[in-house]
Amino acid sequence: MVDPQSGTSLRFRDDEPVSDPAVTVDSFAEQTNAAAVRIEPGDDARALLPHLARLALVEVNFPTYGDGRGYSSARILREAGYAGELRAVGDVLLDQLSHMHRCGFDSFAPQVPIDRAAAEKAILTWPQVYQKTVDGRAPIWALRHG
Repeated sequence: MVDPQSGTSLRFRDDEPVSDPAVTVDSFAEQTNAAAVRIEPGDDARALLPHLARLALVEVNFPTYGDGRGYSSARILREAGYAGELRAVGDVLLDQLSHMHRCGFDSFAPQVPIDRAAAEKAILTWPQVYQKTVDGRAPIWALRHG
């Protein structure tokens, strides 16, 4: 899927891309046929928890690279069991991809195009991590101490 603003999208999933348009969190609850939602800064991702089974795509908007609220939204959804596509959109920078992936993002639609090879390298920058992650990696302290 291609982001209309940037003309590029990076997707690290094997399933088919979701083509449904994303609706706002507020309007999602009213639309029983919606399968895609867009979380804006200030939206509470926990409002989506009762609807995870029907969600195929969650876009999380990063209006500026310094706004980290989207990381929390991603973790909340993944820790609650959301397995669909989780896409970071907006001011997404190459050096953020590793951290975003650790929080559960598996798709990116940056405003400024990012080369896929560079993105893959960035995601693999730190093979060992200290914090608990939702991407399946065990923290180094757990590896060290069992």
